[in-house]
Amino acid sequence: MKGSAKSVALVKRRSRVRSPSEALMKAEDFIGKKVDIKVDRPLGSKHPNYDWNYPVNYGFVPGTIALDGKEIDAYVLGISKPVKTFSGTCIAVIRRQDDDDDKLVVVPEGCSLSDKEILVMINFQEKFFDSRIIR
Repeated sequence: MKGSAKSVALVKRRSRVRSPSEALMKAEDFIGKKVDIKVDRPLGSKHPNYDWNYPVNYGFVPGTIALDGKEIDAYVLGISKPVKTFSGTCIAVIRRQDDDDDKLVVVPEGCSLSDKEILVMINFQEKFFDSRIIR
């Protein structure tokens, strides 16, 4: 039943995003769910194209497809060490008004951040875009 309503219902019941059928989900569908992130740009790593380092862990949700044709990106906030993978809760989505690349905001379970705190942590990259936070 690949991609069926039943498999999506199973995912929602488990409240953990894992199967390739989630590739059809919108970024905001992840809010409030447990999400597994593959971190390809750990805290302190250099951006591959620009002259700055990542002050947070940054990665993607494997097995998903965003509007830009790549996997859905994620800021991993609320931890202060570089990681390769991370499982946490999506508390918000960064919606770029001038780009088609939404980003999840994923934090450790039980961590809460205000919109202002999130904006301060992601400003290193989002200052170049017209972004807003969706909860």
